[in-house]
Amino acid sequence: MFDVTLQFIVNGLVAGCFYALTAVGLTLIFGMMQIVNFAHGEFFVLGGMLAYVLTHFLGIPFAAAIPIVLVVMWIFGAFVDWALLSRMRDAPMISTALVTIGLSVFMMNTMLLVFGTEPKNIETGIGAAPLIIGTIVITKVRVITIFVSVAAIVAVHYLINHTRRGRAMRAVFQQKEAAALVGIPISQTYRFTFALGTTLAALSGILLGAVFVVHPTAAELATLKAFVVVILGGMGSFGGAIVGGLLLGVVESLWGGFISTGYMDVVGFLLVIGLLLVKPSGLFGMVGAREK
Repeated sequence: MFDVTLQFIVNGLVAGCFYALTAVGLTLIFGMMQIVNFAHGEFFVLGGMLAYVLTHFLGIPFAAAIPIVLVVMWIFGAFVDWALLSRMRDAPMISTALVTIGLSVFMMNTMLLVFGTEPKNIETGIGAAPLIIGTIVITKVRVITIFVSVAAIVAVHYLINHTRRGRAMRAVFQQKEAAALVGIPISQTYRFTFALGTTLAALSGILLGAVFVVHPTAAELATLKAFVVVILGGMGSFGGAIVGGLLLGVVESLWGGFISTGYMDVVGFLLVIGLLLVKPSGLFGMVGAREK
């Protein structure tokens, strides 16, 4: 029984890496820009779809396709901020939310038109032979997924807390007017933040497509789960997004393994409801104030 439970936990941690990576991007966008990005799932899916095109149709190795897709998605994220969001810097949050909903509908239908409705699996070129560590069985692709996710999250954490750009991001988040007075380019900082958040979502989509499959209709569920994770961890909390993602992945895996796979997607919402009844601010959220 213990061995089976341990296997489910490991499987849940793999899924939790996808959730955490996607939620970290959403947390950056919401926490620093105060934008509720309902198109986040579409960036997630688009990253996976572009990786599929590069590996399947162009024959580019998976390892080389990842940085190419990330650069393209960074540019696309910066373009979206320049074309849409920069014109609504001081607009009410509901207005920017409506814009991202429209962007979500546009991107999803465009991807359905271009890529079709069939699920796509990204070709990695990595053997399917599993690694056996004691009683745990895990594929090489899943191990790589964990390492890449952890490396990306650590890199973003270092960027935010130990670089000049990160200090500028935090300054804009804490007091935009004061940051502008000391010469920090507010619009450029917002653009960088949005591009970074969408690129993290795209990386998660690439890794998901390598382990499972990716398809345009998955965008809505990806967005919902990202919001579940962000709420679990606490709105605007970087560490909360990581813990919330891993927690959701493990809980879903244990539920699907011991109870039923038919209601796995409901578990996250039940978890959020239960947590908010006890701690309305989330696991790491601050009560009555925005986290800094």
